Amino acid sequence: MNVYWHDLMVTRQQRESLNTHKGCVIWFTGLSASGKSTVANVLDHILFHQYKARSVVLDGDNIRHGLNASTEMLKGTHKEDFARRFGLGFSAIDREENIRRIGSVAKLFSQNGIIAITAFISPYRIDRDRVRDALLPGEFIEIFVDTPLAVCERRDPKGLYKKAKAGELKGFTGIDSPYEPPISPEVLLLAGEKTPESLAEEVIVFLKNNQILV
Repeated sequence: MNVYWHDLMVTRQQRESLNTHKGCVIWFTGLSASGKSTVANVLDHILFHQYKARSVVLDGDNIRHGLNASTEMLKGTHKEDFARRFGLGFSAIDREENIRRIGSVAKLFSQNGIIAITAFISPYRIDRDRVRDALLPGEFIEIFVDTPLAVCERRDPKGLYKKAKAGELKGFTGIDSPYEPPISPEVLLLAGEKTPESLAEEVIVFLKNNQILV
């Protein structure tokens, strides 16, 4: 196989020297409607405006519109053939590949001195641990957005829990598909009790205490 790894002339350390922070992967995980995307975006906003940080948000729904689009998402468009060959659904194996791809993209950002903020249900521990193992010690920051299922069902902004309970949506995490919460996350956010702003500030405190944000 004629595929080789090429070392880059500009090092990670040189890129980070231009920042007010180190590169890292901040991995939000939790049930649908737990608040992952909301807190991730508030955090990104704070990092950009208050700390002039170079950060990027990789959101589950947004990624499903492009990199990991499904056949259904691209049906009737010029990209339908692409989706048939490379698109992902929501089976266990497709969810695994979804997280593998995102982990690889997040690693590229982090290696280039950027704070990669991801917001995915990522229900299986083994998939999240694979992303962690591919990074340097301390580079992967797992954040469990711990919101009770009852609160998520009450929010249900997309009506997904209602559809899942009615049998219209199969394999939905928390209803008929498991969610494996982190055992020892770097940050635990009690998102059913606090505002997105206060939760984002808890993440900022962690980043400061661990010398990721200066």
